[in-house]
Amino acid sequence: MKPFLSFPFVLLFLNCCIFGQQKQLPNIILVVADDLGYSDLSSYGNTAIHTPNIDALGKEGVRFTQAYVTAPICSPSRMSIFTGRYQQRFGCEFMPYDRLHPSVRKNIEKGIFSLHKKAGDITSLKPNLLLNRSAYITDLPATEITMAELLKKQGYATALVGKWNLNTSPGKFPDQRGYDYAYYFDGALTKYVDDPVDTSKYINWHLPWAFSEFAAWAPRYGSTAIIEGRKVVKDTGYLTFSFANKSIDFIEKNKDHPFFLTLTFNAPHDPFQVPKNYFDRIKGVPDSTKRVYYGMIEALDDAVGSVMNKLTKEGLLENTIVFFISDNGGATYTRATDNAPLRGGKCTHFDGGLLVPFFIRYPAAIKPSQVYNYAVSSLDIFSTIAAISGATLSADRAYDGVNILPYLSSDTLLPHKSFYWRNGYSKAIRIGDWKLYVNEKNKVTYLFNIAQDRDEKHDLSSSRPYKLKELNEALRQWEKNNTIKPLWPSGAGVLINVNGKRFHFPT
Repeated sequence: MKPFLSFPFVLLFLNCCIFGQQKQLPNIILVVADDLGYSDLSSYGNTAIHTPNIDALGKEGVRFTQAYVTAPICSPSRMSIFTGRYQQRFGCEFMPYDRLHPSVRKNIEKGIFSLHKKAGDITSLKPNLLLNRSAYITDLPATEITMAELLKKQGYATALVGKWNLNTSPGKFPDQRGYDYAYYFDGALTKYVDDPVDTSKYINWHLPWAFSEFAAWAPRYGSTAIIEGRKVVKDTGYLTFSFANKSIDFIEKNKDHPFFLTLTFNAPHDPFQVPKNYFDRIKGVPDSTKRVYYGMIEALDDAVGSVMNKLTKEGLLENTIVFFISDNGGATYTRATDNAPLRGGKCTHFDGGLLVPFFIRYPAAIKPSQVYNYAVSSLDIFSTIAAISGATLSADRAYDGVNILPYLSSDTLLPHKSFYWRNGYSKAIRIGDWKLYVNEKNKVTYLFNIAQDRDEKHDLSSSRPYKLKELNEALRQWEKNNTIKPLWPSGAGVLINVNGKRFHFPT
């Protein structure tokens, strides 16, 4: 990749943008997909699907081939994106406790979550039924500063549309975290089509082998309810398109001054629900599970396209920076995706759970059709947004990302030398090309050279003892200096099938 501008010139240009008049501030859109796997888009190698609108973000900007998130599961990953800090710094490495329909708890209490112990990709989910959930507040701490809070101080109009998953306590709302407008649900998942479902228009595809099956199909309630502002509402459309339409409405109302839109789709997370016409669009795929999944992704692509078309119509395209990222790797336990050529997926610290599709489109500072091959982090989104908006980061805390824009013009500067992950007893670290995977419950330690072993098949822990010691010590030091005890315990544990071996993971 050849630089198109010198590093000093990029910094000078960005400073001019940052410290100009408010009318010059760019609009900012952050799009977060849910469980979208590394190989799920056309631009990342999926030949069975067409995703021209999402792929266009890379053709008109930059596509990243090594974009890491900070957790292989939804909420902890999103908490780091929204704050620019490793979630372990503020004790949020496990999933919040969703408020689900009473029927879900009844199924749990009956032990129905022991699913397909021999055949399933998720072999079991063991909820901690003795856990006094009322004793824990499973929310993003009030002391953390969100992107929206940062940008409101810069004069931005702010909106959250989609999956929130940062607060589940009653009486906690996005407007308390910097958002002027919100249309959302606050849990891990919800139905795409509310009951009663018109089966002449939509396909409901159940996944009895998936650990979220009961919660996915329960009536909208509590954490799965749709909320506008602070009021529960009934959404009568297909949720992916409803989120796009609410986003378009927000752009229309705020097109004359800087705005920040956080558009966090729940697609293609289960439940697998898709309009029949999108199912019919998928050709040459005999597996119906994959066909429904691909149809959901094509619907997601069209929803992104409708938002981009609105920017074009209003003449806002050139002065808007768009980020698109998935919150974690594809959920292999759905049997709809495999994150090839990566190993593992969601709920694992193999790269299939951590590497995700990532694009940035920003005509003012990014030359089109770039492919960036160095490793970057989802943490960089916060720092980049702060830089382009002229916001000052709080000096009382450490931020873990970088403004990524200057690095795109350099072949020698690396955004990060190291990456860290921890969800309880499952941990990992990458330094340079070396990655250490530790699973204390499985009692396994693996060492991989990512540059030579992209799919993490060859454990070098025995043949490279000095490198193993180096990474182990670095991981211990990071835990000692940069993490605190989790604010709440893991609510459940899963066993994930990865290449024929089952790995424990705490959710």
